[in-house]
Amino acid sequence: MDWREVAVTVSSEGEEAVADLFYELGCPGVSIEDPELFVQYIESGEWDYHSFGDVELTGNSVVKGYFPEDEELADKLRVLEQGILGLLERYPDWLIHSKGISLKEEDWATAWKAYFKPIYIGKNFLVKPTWEEVEIKPEDVVLELDPGMAFGTGTHPTTTLCLRTLEDMVEPEHVVFDLGTGSGILAIAAAKLGAKVEAVDLDSVAVKVAQENVNLNNVGDRVRVLRGDLGTVLVGQADVVIANIIADVILGLLPDLKRILKPTGEFLASGIIDKRAEEVEVGLKEAGLKIVNRVEDSGWILFRARWA
Repeated sequence: MDWREVAVTVSSEGEEAVADLFYELGCPGVSIEDPELFVQYIESGEWDYHSFGDVELTGNSVVKGYFPEDEELADKLRVLEQGILGLLERYPDWLIHSKGISLKEEDWATAWKAYFKPIYIGKNFLVKPTWEEVEIKPEDVVLELDPGMAFGTGTHPTTTLCLRTLEDMVEPEHVVFDLGTGSGILAIAAAKLGAKVEAVDLDSVAVKVAQENVNLNNVGDRVRVLRGDLGTVLVGQADVVIANIIADVILGLLPDLKRILKPTGEFLASGIIDKRAEEVEVGLKEAGLKIVNRVEDSGWILFRARWA
């Protein structure tokens, strides 16, 4: 199948809003290129053994969405354009422009790989792309990953915040629900910490990719990947519920939380841009939760919460 790549350049504070437009259209693949985040990893030394040349800090991000070139494409692009115009009306200071190109599936599958390198996260996690070679130390908890067209490589702050927090939360034999699993990285991480995991996603592409990554990491006996509406395909209650999605989806699933989170359980909400943090915080409290930790990285917020 051929794919249409639509790249939208937007001021960094608008990257989540633009990504939301793609998600609302059922886009099966979304990526965000943030130069500031890129430089942060290079300067931190986490990518010190890779050379990328000079990276220009522009204050802008590039959000890319990928659509199948089928009979629905024209309508989706029209709705996307209307959404972008709506954002410009509300936020006239944002720089927004877009362009689109056609790609073969194999082009998409390889074009971004130059920017996905092995990286240590938290105390022991080593996120390793399948095509990269790296020396593995005895204490490393290796997350072997090929995200394909699903979100979640471990390099975005929303994912790194979750991985660091999971190390302190998940205990052996915990039950974990991962809502919006994407590439499956958080489900696999929880499984390697000893949990039994149910990983859920609406997108068939994400479900396929997540299952492949589960098999690749040999945690198929501890992770079950399901396709369905977030929170509604799950039976029973979890010790930990993870939702690394976006603010609107997190707010929408809060009414389901009583059913799927144990009275002693904890809720991990990430994927929240800082300008939406107060709204999500209010929603969590109204749902009967108390926030036990709030962590920020590069303008993205994670809340760790328990029942009040």
